[in-house]
Amino acid sequence: MDGLEVTVLLGAAVLAGTLLAPRLRIATPLALVVLGILLAFVPEVRDVQLPPETVLLLFLPVMLFWESLTTSLRSIRRDLRGIVLLSTLLVVATAFAVAGIAHLMGLPWEAALILGAAVAPPDATAVAAPGRMLPRRNFTLLKAESLTNDGTALVVYAIAVGLATGGSYTPLDVTAIVTLSYVGCIAAGVVVGLLAVSVMRRLTEALVINIALLLVPFTAFLSAELIHASGVLAVVTSGLIVAYAGPRISTAASRAQTEAVWPLGSTLLNGALFVLIGIEAQVVVRDISAETVGRLTAITIAVWIILMVVRFAFETLSITVIRLLDRRPSQRQRRMTYRARMVSSAASFRGAVSLAIALAVPVTTDAGDALAGRDEIVFVTAGVILLTLLVQGPLLPVIVRWARLPEDAQEQEEEQLAERALSSAAVAAIDELADELGIGTHAREQLRQDYHRHLEFTKPPLDG
Repeated sequence: MDGLEVTVLLGAAVLAGTLLAPRLRIATPLALVVLGILLAFVPEVRDVQLPPETVLLLFLPVMLFWESLTTSLRSIRRDLRGIVLLSTLLVVATAFAVAGIAHLMGLPWEAALILGAAVAPPDATAVAAPGRMLPRRNFTLLKAESLTNDGTALVVYAIAVGLATGGSYTPLDVTAIVTLSYVGCIAAGVVVGLLAVSVMRRLTEALVINIALLLVPFTAFLSAELIHASGVLAVVTSGLIVAYAGPRISTAASRAQTEAVWPLGSTLLNGALFVLIGIEAQVVVRDISAETVGRLTAITIAVWIILMVVRFAFETLSITVIRLLDRRPSQRQRRMTYRARMVSSAASFRGAVSLAIALAVPVTTDAGDALAGRDEIVFVTAGVILLTLLVQGPLLPVIVRWARLPEDAQEQEEEQLAERALSSAAVAAIDELADELGIGTHAREQLRQDYHRHLEFTKPPLDG
């Protein structure tokens, strides 16, 4: 099948899955995976193979950029310590734990480490929908972690692929790769983000603003790749900068266009990847023996369990260490209970990013031989994503109700703070505007009293 046929096929499958899922009362990603499995029975479809670099370059920038645009930079700063720990040390610990289990169950070590890198990071787009049932702080923490952990996973992935394809690394090489990946990608993201803000500040037409916005993630990704850094983190960094400056560089018309177009594009790409999960899983199953399928199914279940166990254990250990080092009352109030950690483990969904990493695994080594374990990596990754959809998805609401997490009034407090700031600014500007427009004393005093009443209405209650 040529590129146009594949595009139409994936688009039709996404449309069909989106229509059928509500009628069948199942999750849309699950319907898309099933459609992909059914499509793989068509002989021509089995030959669909996207170039590995296309998966990372075409799909991830758009999806991650949109998620970063809708993430609060202030919330990230507030929980920065936890986000850094979860998006770095937890990803490495998870990748090696998964690799150890998979290797013990028969997978070559290099392939097992690639698998660990693929399934280690929770997916921002997969977390977004079910995670909204969580309190805002828990959801923001999980989403911010999902945005930033891909950089760590891709560093582990690059090293593992290098080993699998015939390369070798010294500790100094690994240190250089990690340093370049983080410093280089953040620098590239900051430069592209600031440049985008500078350019978009001078634009006024909604269409032109959104064309410029569309170029940002791909430019950030390319800039990082040119210096051999992580394009993913560069995209997220530039997205957070653009999001922070958004009110000053966009218009109402451009924001309306952005909020209509970008979710559509992200949904289409995310849906296409779920269809590809089904196609790839079915094709892989057809190429391996029934005995191997049984072994890989066991590996899939073991990996899925270890993902949640490692996360719960890591969060418990982190809280214990932080409790010993930081005894400030403000920090004690923000620590997660074991029930909240159970929710966090259940809500750490794997999705399209994991599949994109698995599909990006090279088919051959540097010597031209077939890369051992590639089909197994795709099978297990697809299986973990399926278990996420089939088990974690339906169980998450039950676990959230069981956890009885405290109500999060942070969003309401922020809205009241914004209303008070706006009302105070309006009161301060009444006399100047009234003189400019020739408004009488009675009208301006009446308006002033209305604003003062509104300020009293939005005044936060006294403690105690």
